[in-house]
Amino acid sequence: MKLRIFTEPQQGATYDDLLTVAQAAERLGFDAFFRSDHYMRIGAGDPGVGSTDAWITLAGLARETSRIRLGTLVTPATFRLPGPLAISVAQIDQMSGGRVELGFGTGWFDTEHSAYGIPFPPQNERFGRFEEQLEIITGLWTAEKSFSFEGSYYRVADSPALPKPVQRPRPPIIIGGFGAKRTPRLAATYADEYNLPFHTLADTEQAFARVRAACEATGRSLTYSVAQTTVVGADRAEVERRAAAIGENPDTLPAGGLCGTPAEIVAKLGEFAELGAETVYLQIMDLSDLEHLELIAAEVLPHV
Repeated sequence: MKLRIFTEPQQGATYDDLLTVAQAAERLGFDAFFRSDHYMRIGAGDPGVGSTDAWITLAGLARETSRIRLGTLVTPATFRLPGPLAISVAQIDQMSGGRVELGFGTGWFDTEHSAYGIPFPPQNERFGRFEEQLEIITGLWTAEKSFSFEGSYYRVADSPALPKPVQRPRPPIIIGGFGAKRTPRLAATYADEYNLPFHTLADTEQAFARVRAACEATGRSLTYSVAQTTVVGADRAEVERRAAAIGENPDTLPAGGLCGTPAEIVAKLGEFAELGAETVYLQIMDLSDLEHLELIAAEVLPHV
């Protein structure tokens, strides 16, 4: 099982904060460093320094790391036009030597859209735009010559389809969510990985089954992954301290997260593995607590 560090910079983090965590994750042997793609704090509380742009951040990290994979979980289709996004991701793939992955979704947080002047269409339109963007982005990356597309929302005419990413035929695409119909179909058609964030084992089993059924129809196979809020402590007191630092209750978090001692976390990861999860994104909320990463690397990572 691959363990990846997943951060939420919209809660208040600078580029330097993220660089410190990404370099620590690389040094400690984690598979990847991922970040959310939001422009505004989610939930009440002090916004601190605010958020940073996901792809600008990853471009910087591409030059300041050497092994660890980099990506978003997830970039909203509402934030960017498909052509410029394809160029940005391809360029960062070049800058990183082929280490980028695109987590991609419809967008959901309407408040941040209105706060920064980003249009937020109704849900059906967002899904329609999302699907067309998937077709355009993958088409631009894989086209041998020029690329054209005519859809309901986007038109691409004789694009040179450049630059190309290093990874061929293209960087991995991650699609996630608990949707019962459109999400499985889109994942089975366009994605390389299906991710279910912040759900129970029972929900995970159901969601994986839906996507596997959709994959039978498309003849494709995917990697399956989960994301979970993570609080690990050497003992109960340390678990409680780390949970309190991020405003969580250690007695309720285990139902929808990874909370406990290293042995308890290893056991829970084993249950996700039995359902087919090959990768787990460990959502780390306190970016200042590097000892947390060191504990996970020393006491959990070797056992999965």
